[in-house]
Formats: sequence, C-alpha cells, structure tokens
Amino acid sequence: MHPTEDRDSQEVDEMSDFGDHVDDAIFGQILEMDESEEERDFSEPLVFNFFQQALETFERMKEALDNSDLEGLSSLGHFLKGSSATLGFNKIRDSCQVIQQYGHKLTVDGTDELDEKVCLEKIADALKKVKVDTETLNKKMEIFFKREKGDEKEE
Repeated sequence: MHPTEDRDSQEVDEMSDFGDHVDDAIFGQILEMDESEEERDFSEPLVFNFFQQALETFERMKEALDNSDLEGLSSLGHFLKGSSATLGFNKIRDSCQVIQQYGHKLTVDGTDELDEKVCLEKIADALKKVKVDTETLNKKMEIFFKREKGDEKEE
C-alpha cells in the first residue's frame, strides 16, 4: 500500500468520529490543503477561527432575538450558514438555515409563516440546538487536532 493511501484511510477513520456533524468529503478537501498532517497550518486555524466566529455570532443572535429582530436573525443565520457549509459542518449549517428561513417568516420548506411569535420560537429552538451542536463539534475537533484544553496555537 502506498504511504499516502495509508494516511488517507487513517484520516477517514478519524473523521468518522464526527458522525453526521461533518461532511467528510468537504472537510477532507480542506485537510488536503495542509502541507502535512503533523502541521495543520491551514485547516486548524480555519476551524478554530470558525468556532470563535460562531460564538460571537450567537451573542449577536441572542441580542436580535431579545429585540424580535427577524431581519437581523435571518442575516446572521445566513452568514453563519455559509461559513459552516464551507467547512462541511452539516448540523450547524442546518440549524442556521432554520434561523435564516424563520427570520424571513418562512418555514424550512419555504411556505409563509406569518405569525412572528411562532417564528421567534422556532429561531430560539434552533439557536439552542446550534449552540449545543457547535460545542459538541468543537470538542470533537479539539480531539482531532490533538489540542489540549487551553492549548491554543497562535491563529
């Protein structure tokens, strides 16, 4: 077996620990941009900058939710949906899609939802879920990138 094939199959095994949180094909393409498996100078900062960005966005979403700002929630959901989709973070992307849709007063399947209270409740539920999914995935990524708690590289 070629050494690259062995490394690739090991990476796939490690990525299977992500379950349905991550699209392995998309995330695998990001990992391929690293110069080496030992020095993940491209993918690691990208991933952990995303988690920092997500936490900041969740704070802004909470403020928008407190102010019943559906348009702001939709915009923030769209923003984070794009970032998470680029990395292949499926569960985060899907919850952000819910936030974006209900911010536009649309259900997930695109039909009108005219009751603003229902929209805000659906967004609140999606925000709780996306926070949990983000925390879970962050922990899985810390293991994948072999980070110790508090052991953050300069990003």
